[in-house]
Amino acid sequence: MKYLEYTPFDRINSFLNHLNLGEHTINGCIEAYSCKHTGTDKRLSLSLENEILNYLGNSPDVDSSPVEQLSSRSSRKTVIYLILTLYHMYPDYDFSAVKAHQFFTEETWLGFKQIFDSYMSDASKEWIEVNEDGSLLETLYKTLDEVINLAECEVYSYDPNSDADPFIEKGVLWSYNFLFYNRKLKRVVSFRFSCLSNLVTDGFPTDGCYYEEDGEIFDEMDM
Repeated sequence: MKYLEYTPFDRINSFLNHLNLGEHTINGCIEAYSCKHTGTDKRLSLSLENEILNYLGNSPDVDSSPVEQLSSRSSRKTVIYLILTLYHMYPDYDFSAVKAHQFFTEETWLGFKQIFDSYMSDASKEWIEVNEDGSLLETLYKTLDEVINLAECEVYSYDPNSDADPFIEKGVLWSYNFLFYNRKLKRVVSFRFSCLSNLVTDGFPTDGCYYEEDGEIFDEMDM
């Protein structure tokens, strides 16, 4: 996967880079990748496909994958492109193809919008205060559409359990990873956004999960 530089992303990435909102900080990053293999991608792609094929061979009654069925060559390619994107997003994390595909969910723009509106409301209010040319979501939509043509995109979320979550060791209250895949353009755009409690980083260790029983933080968050 080749990282693609797009200046329209810079404005959003700059705004969402450690956006301090008092008791919590929002982080967000949007990146684009070409599906063209570079560096070790080809070897990693073959390794991921072999892992999936071995899994299929040992599991004749495999349930449907969130991206159709893994027995389909095109679906395996989609899964591999998504996992390769995750590798580039989190270069220090080792993703298993078999585990990772179980956490991909096919989404719609409406589903993405609902999650964005619910969890990024504070960030959106902050954006309006410093930008007069539209809401954060409107700006994001225009930027994504310019780069990847949303009308032709497949949208996926990556929502892992604790064993497969790159954020689990970082004191994050919540995190979302969305991937927009355009088959015709052979391009993937990733958008990840997360919330880190400033109370955790200021007064508590961040080397484990921050559970809901420490609920004062959640009570005062505007979601």
